Amino acid sequence: MSTTVVVGSSIGGVRTAQALRREGYEGRVVLVGEQAREPYDKPPLSKQFLAGDWEQERLVILPRATAAAEGIELRLGVPATGLDVAGRQVLLSDGSRLDYDHVVIATGASARPPRWRQGAGVHVLRTLDDGRALRADLERGGPVVVIGGGFIGAEVAATTRALGLEVTVVDPVLTPMGRMVGTEIGRYFRDLHQRNGVTTRFGVGVQGISGAAGSLRVQLTDGALLDAAAVVVGIGAVPNDGWLTDSGLCLRDGVLCDEYSRAVDAPDVFAVGDVARWFHPDRGQYTRVEHWTNAVEQAACVAHNIVHPGDRRPYRPVEYVWSDQYDWKIQMVGRPFRGTHQELVGELGDGRSRAVMFYSDDTGHLCGAVTINWPRALVQCRRQLHAGATFDDAVAAVERLLSASEPNAPVATTVGSS
Repeated sequence: MSTTVVVGSSIGGVRTAQALRREGYEGRVVLVGEQAREPYDKPPLSKQFLAGDWEQERLVILPRATAAAEGIELRLGVPATGLDVAGRQVLLSDGSRLDYDHVVIATGASARPPRWRQGAGVHVLRTLDDGRALRADLERGGPVVVIGGGFIGAEVAATTRALGLEVTVVDPVLTPMGRMVGTEIGRYFRDLHQRNGVTTRFGVGVQGISGAAGSLRVQLTDGALLDAAAVVVGIGAVPNDGWLTDSGLCLRDGVLCDEYSRAVDAPDVFAVGDVARWFHPDRGQYTRVEHWTNAVEQAACVAHNIVHPGDRRPYRPVEYVWSDQYDWKIQMVGRPFRGTHQELVGELGDGRSRAVMFYSDDTGHLCGAVTINWPRALVQCRRQLHAGATFDDAVAAVERLLSASEPNAPVATTVGSS
């Protein structure tokens, strides 16, 4: 009987194990996880869990009973420490080894550690333990400084502000999520936070953090000092590939894979999710994506390729990520950061907001879109991206949606180019 070992018990690993069964895999499936608790979902950590609306039980994505029913063996609380590619074995921290016919690396990524200071009162948010520690500090009250205005930082700021705490967001870029979506729509996100009472300090960096938990001081590069009871640092993530250093695999900011998500130098090794850097055949380059949906979709592709080696499918995703902030549901598809031209369809402001920001590349084709409170437009944008539509055709398609629902609504407005 063949054996597939999946290393990593977050969403990518869990969905790979389950997808193997859906594809008809009849061999042994072993899911290895560093944490002893049942596998859980992470997107709610910065929202529902941090707010106290959800507890740990609601986050679980693979209860032990479900794993048993699906024929998935759980090895939790025993992290992998190495990979013997030649011997086809996964080395575990308890000294044991797991033989495999195929192994799937799904160890994800860790929060990039603060470079100024670590310790009590200074938080990152990537695991359930991180969420518990931060939630405990928030319950004590006091001002909060969030360093980093990306998706995690913006969500933490929104959730913390909804709890009634004083919040300041600091980031060297000019707007929230500006690295991914650009400055033009980023200004609307900045205004959203300001309308909800968040103090924003964009375009300035952090020089250092001093003091003790409950009484911290954040020094900015412009000389300003911010008092904080707690500090949250969201400055990106790094792939968890350190345990593979001695494996002989090619590691370049993640596990380097071919278009089938298979390690370039080991045909029985696959990688999914945040730890995978795979070759995208349509783009002619290697890509690593840190989105929840990417982990799920890549897991399905890898499971198919393991079960059907004679019918392997290249992994060609259209990236998708979402964020809930206050009363806005922000959804992003494609690669807006590649855009050189943008247009806005709809309206954004302090009243009823519903809009799409479109992004085109130098060839005049749609390369990404950001939708606000408009699920139907999101579906249309994903369809246009899959079809390789031109920018003008994509804008026209969503304008027709807008005209059908709001005959007097404004049409697209060019808001900037770069």
